[in-house]
Parts: sequence; structure tokens; C-alpha cells
Amino acid sequence: MRIIHFSDPHVSAFPDSFRALFDKRILGTANYFLRRRFLHDETMLSKAVEFILTDPPDAVVCAGDITSTGSPREFRTALKILAPLLELPATKFLYVPGNHDAYVADKRCAAALEESFAKLNGNGLALPDLPVKVPVGECDFALINEGCPTNPFLSTGVARKEDAEKIAEFAENKNGRPLILLGHLPLRYKSSLWGKRHDLRGPGREILEQLLDKGKIDLSLCGHKHINRRNVDESGRGEIGAGAITRTGDINIIDYSPDKDIFDITTADIRMTGVGSAL
Repeated sequence: MRIIHFSDPHVSAFPDSFRALFDKRILGTANYFLRRRFLHDETMLSKAVEFILTDPPDAVVCAGDITSTGSPREFRTALKILAPLLELPATKFLYVPGNHDAYVADKRCAAALEESFAKLNGNGLALPDLPVKVPVGECDFALINEGCPTNPFLSTGVARKEDAEKIAEFAENKNGRPLILLGHLPLRYKSSLWGKRHDLRGPGREILEQLLDKGKIDLSLCGHKHINRRNVDESGRGEIGAGAITRTGDINIIDYSPDKDIFDITTADIRMTGVGSAL
């Protein structure tokens, strides 16, 4: 089976509510106009959709941060761009929120996230359902929500103990099928002291790390760090972090062979000539 994995489009829009002037969104908007718009090319998300449509896989997984400040306007724009992927009859689209999607506790933003989560996951899941196991082809995906509002100086996520314990239950009942964790923040990325303000926190992190290190989770797919990176063994098991699609132009292509029981990983760079070239 084939899986396409991307993350962190960070679709941006000017705030559509005066309340944004009084919470973290004002900092996120300033960051966009002063820095992020020079680093991210939002047309790359449309090119990624075009690339995926040329040869649809069994699963498309987005590891979060489809927005910059979690505003309803940003969610609407992201949904409009991603809509063609939701119409592929033989492809399952899976999405989990990132920290930017759960940027603030504003009720309109929270409602937009829940609505977008349901639509992107085929209206078969609700955000409060997570963690949940979703079978696709020969693999099972364990979706976890690590996004939550934080103070203006943090870009962290939270692994709740009860969520990690639910993932552990999935891992103990794999029935011979690989278990793929889909979350936003990496488990194996080693941060500097300053970089720890971007890390996954909470009592569930250690549980998830142990499951991955012991092979009970076969593969962890994530984003967040904006760089494309792999920490896998010879069978392709381990962790794969997707770069920010609108910054690096990278899409991970993961082919699982049940006969060989291995994950073969390549990367497509949609910045190159045409809609994409495999590396």
C-alpha cells in the first residue's frame, strides 16, 4: 500500500475578529507579516494537491498545522485547497491538529477546528473521538490530538496520559498489522534548551516514546519542526517528520510491502520542474 505524508501548510489570513487583537493571534499575525510570509509559499499546497491527484495513494496523511493562527478564515481557505483530495474514492484522507490549529481558546476558532477535523476525516470522526484507530489497507493508523492553546511564548503540544494509554491498547492488539501513529509533534527529535519551548510535553510522551522504541508502534508520522527528517531502521520503522510543505516543498511517499514487511520511503520535491520529482 502507498501512503503520502505531508505537514505544516500554515495557511495564513488576516484575523476576522476584533478579539484577535487581545489574544495570541495578534502575535501570530505579526509573525506572519514580519517573517513567515517570506519563508512560506502557499502555492506549494496547491501544487502538492495537484501532485497527489496524478497518482492517488491508498492514504494521504496530514500531520497538522494547516493554519497559522487557527482562525475560521484560515480553516476555510485550507479546506478549499484540500477539497479535491477528499473526493478521491479510493483514497483515505487523515488529519490531526497541530499546535497552530489549536492556537487559542476562542470559541469560534475551536468550532472551526472541530468542523474542519470532521470534514477532512470524511465526516466519520469527531475531534473528541481521539485517540482512535483507523484501518487503511494493510495498516492501522492511530490518530492522536496533541494540540492545545498555550501561552504566547510556547509552541508546545501535550501528550495526555490517558491518550497514550489508549494508544498502548492499540499497540497490544495489532493482530499482525503495522500500527502507524499520526501526531503533530515528534517523539525522537532532540531539542536544544531554547528549542524545548517547541517540544511535546505531558505524561503521555514517555509512554509513546517507549512504545516506539520497543517497536509496538511501527511508525510515527509527524511534522512541527518544518524540516524533512527520518529516524528509521532498515525495515523503515521508526519516525518520519515531514517538512513544512509550503517551505520545503517536500512530500514523503511511503510504500508498505506486507510480503517483505518493510516500509520503503522516498521524497518528492514539488519545487522542481513539473508537479513533483522523486528523490
